[in-house]
Amino acid sequence: MREQGFDVLMVSSDGPELATVLEREGCRHHIIPMTRKMSPFADLRCLWLLYRLFLKEKPDIVHSHTPKAGLLAMLAAKMAGVKFRLHTIAGLRYVTTKGLSRRILIAMEKLTGMAATHVWPNSGSMKAFIEANHLVATRKLEVIGWGSSNGVNLQRYHPSVLKEDKLNEVKALVNYDPDLFYFLSVGRLVHDKGMDELVGAFVRVHAVHPHTRLILVGAFEDEVDPVSDKARELIKTHPGIIAAGWSDAVEYFMQFSNVLVHPSHREGFPNVLMQAGAMRCPIICSAIDGNTDIVRHRETGLLFDVKNEEALFNQMQSAINEPDTLKAMAGQLLLQIQTHYDQRVVQSFLHEKYLQLLAAG
Repeated sequence: MREQGFDVLMVSSDGPELATVLEREGCRHHIIPMTRKMSPFADLRCLWLLYRLFLKEKPDIVHSHTPKAGLLAMLAAKMAGVKFRLHTIAGLRYVTTKGLSRRILIAMEKLTGMAATHVWPNSGSMKAFIEANHLVATRKLEVIGWGSSNGVNLQRYHPSVLKEDKLNEVKALVNYDPDLFYFLSVGRLVHDKGMDELVGAFVRVHAVHPHTRLILVGAFEDEVDPVSDKARELIKTHPGIIAAGWSDAVEYFMQFSNVLVHPSHREGFPNVLMQAGAMRCPIICSAIDGNTDIVRHRETGLLFDVKNEEALFNQMQSAINEPDTLKAMAGQLLLQIQTHYDQRVVQSFLHEKYLQLLAAG
């Protein structure tokens, strides 16, 4: 957007990725100390800080992502009189919660939708779910292009651009052995990402196929949705599980892994599946909204019923027994990624939509 003539101000909490983002994007940035968890007093302070920021900057467009940032940004932008208030929904936290937490999160989604002028679910299945559950007025909803929040950078996620020294470094991290079969999971080590089912299924697979390994690229997050104590202990002690920690170089793990497993309980339009597709890494994933917008069972990957450890175990067995079939599916997914989800394609749709809104305003 900066290259297309927009004056872009990025707003987020602080974090280890910030320096990299600033260097890559070349845009101004302002820190607002938002958190994922419910924290009423801190959230009110962030709302006030955003309101003051928007009054000062007088933006034509405020475009928010993630539930907490969306709620605060849309309310602050409405209070500050910003004309175009856009919110992208990339997942709904409440679908995996119960009781009071669920009711609060639903109310937050509805309040965000009321404050926004446009709400953009990042997949067709997400849009259908929002409509069916009356979370946002239908007139505000639209999927941009074929979906996805930002597409996938095919200039980065391509085997030919990987650096050999970095690849060797990552292989050394996991003690890579070409005679082993590697399952890969990329994402936060939390319950909602399906870590409990994945660890349970892998332990069973490893008992039958001792040459298998499970690489977990991600960090534990215990504030909101921790994994079970049993899964945590297995991750730390099982001889076939490799806890690689957080990494911003997931494409290197995808390059030598045999299969990416993504057992998440909820998604919007998962970047990791697009990234794996671009790297031609075969995929096993849960049959949930978002995942199924990308992967079709036995056409571009393997699906299993969400939260079903037995079904995941069976698909992991299939991956071991049918490697050529999975590679062929990965080839079909690559074609789909190149056609629909190239970052340049997705960003061109977003740019066109911004211009349409401003012209009509």
